Amino acid sequence: MAHHADDHYYVPHGTRWPIIGSIGMILMLGSAAYWVNGATAAPWVFTAGVLVLVYMLFGWFGEVIRESEAGLYNAQVDASFRMGMLWFIFSEVMFFAAFFGALFYARVLAVPWLGGEGTGAFTNEILWQGYDAVWPTAGPDELGGPFQTIPAFGVPFVNTLILLTSGITVTLAHHALKKNDRTKLIVWLLATVALGFLFVYYQIEEYMEAYQHLGLTLGSGIYGSTFFMLTGFHGMHVTLGAIMLTVIAIRAMRGHFTPDNHFGFEAVAWYWHFVDVVWLGLFIFVYVY
Repeated sequence: MAHHADDHYYVPHGTRWPIIGSIGMILMLGSAAYWVNGATAAPWVFTAGVLVLVYMLFGWFGEVIRESEAGLYNAQVDASFRMGMLWFIFSEVMFFAAFFGALFYARVLAVPWLGGEGTGAFTNEILWQGYDAVWPTAGPDELGGPFQTIPAFGVPFVNTLILLTSGITVTLAHHALKKNDRTKLIVWLLATVALGFLFVYYQIEEYMEAYQHLGLTLGSGIYGSTFFMLTGFHGMHVTLGAIMLTVIAIRAMRGHFTPDNHFGFEAVAWYWHFVDVVWLGLFIFVYVY
């Protein structure tokens, strides 16, 4: 297996994948705008965009995997991959910080102000007289309709235990990889994948319960908006993480990764620990507090 010298940075050949990915994104975003306005063909164009993106992801990541397995990446490339993943996770931290910030603003500032606290006395007296600033709320005059909240120590607590356990199993898989124990690596990876998809299953069940029996929807005022935006985006990230872990497990079964060269595994493990930490924040500030 030929390896590039550490003092030479590997520059890959020209590739078609960025333009293919751009076409997929244009199809998706453009059709989404038409979809919300009732265009009949928009769902089909959106689906085409998704398929193009999936094709791009398989092709591009497959190319990177083949280059890595061929020994084309050296320590410099590995360092650049690590920096890229760290910046990606930082961007995700900022993404969720924006939604947690919106939750903080609504609960601590906006809702009390509408209830007459601080400088909001005239707002309460003139516009929303009698509005009781409590949380959770559907807004003044129950604009979002009545609803019930989801008990923290039901499905959310079970999902917390599931994600915390999955953090342990992916760490055990990492230790097995560093010890070159392929069997334990695969077993712990598959356990992590199963736990990830189990979390997604319970999240879907929770949403169905909220919509069908509790009256809690995306339109349930500021509470419904922040609840579904935070938990929904987190669920999307867990789904993506579980898919990535599945790919890593398949690669492990095919003999990829060595104790000294396994950043693909590490990157997904970092991402998985990130979604674990975000969920702890969600559990505390959305469900419990």
